[in-house]
Amino acid sequence: MRTVVHRHLGKVVAGAAIAVAGTAVMVGITLPGSAGADDSGGQGTDRTTQTAGQAQGQGQGQGAAAVQPGVVEQAPAEGDRGKGRDPLTDDETERVEKLALDRGLSRSSENVEGDKGPQRITVGLSEPEASELDDPNAPRRAEVSFYDYKDDSLVTKTVNLDTGKVESTDTQHGVQPPLSRDETVEAARLLIADPLGAGLRADYKDATGKKLTTPDQLLLNGMVFRAVPGTPASVADCGKHRCTRLFVKVKNGSWIDSRDLVIDLSARKVAKVG
Repeated sequence: MRTVVHRHLGKVVAGAAIAVAGTAVMVGITLPGSAGADDSGGQGTDRTTQTAGQAQGQGQGQGAAAVQPGVVEQAPAEGDRGKGRDPLTDDETERVEKLALDRGLSRSSENVEGDKGPQRITVGLSEPEASELDDPNAPRRAEVSFYDYKDDSLVTKTVNLDTGKVESTDTQHGVQPPLSRDETVEAARLLIADPLGAGLRADYKDATGKKLTTPDQLLLNGMVFRAVPGTPASVADCGKHRCTRLFVKVKNGSWIDSRDLVIDLSARKVAKVG
């Protein structure tokens, strides 16, 4: 077996050598400055160059014909109601929020700014029930989640979009979903106004030459912060309270490190953790 393999490899190597030699011969024929070109007094060079130019032009023409210009199709008009597992339309989102926010919840709850009414967190299409997985006519339902800052609870309501009725309400404490945009902005507002935000304000002034006064001057990302064993007492309620760390960036500029500061949105206080 070993002898057969070596012989086979020898054939392959020999074949490759022949191919390389053949390529070298062709290069010698087509390159300008060949013996034929010298014999013709330079006309051979022009003829060869002209032939190559024609071939290149034909190739470009064929390539241009093969590539069709892109067409941008207009997005279809969004209807008032979606179908099946289609994402919620804007009209459905607005309607389901109104259905989920009843008078009792509106009056008894508070949002991140301390005003009446809960803080909206998410609105989305809910998963179908197990018995409806293969039913093409299953009702469309939406889940709306609110955070009530008055008692630090997460309220989730399931709304049937076909009947307009709230089918279930779930209230949980100690559950911290990702922050909404409004909550992140309010956290930045609290940090900018707090004495512990002096470093942030100074870094912004150094980076831009301007005074930092509002969250609109920054690019913001927020991450929920939970207390763990060993964290300072000043943030011991985080997890039960709604707390966040901010990742701050100057618009069109550098990042500002504020990771050692935690904003307790429930207590509306800023604490240092490191």
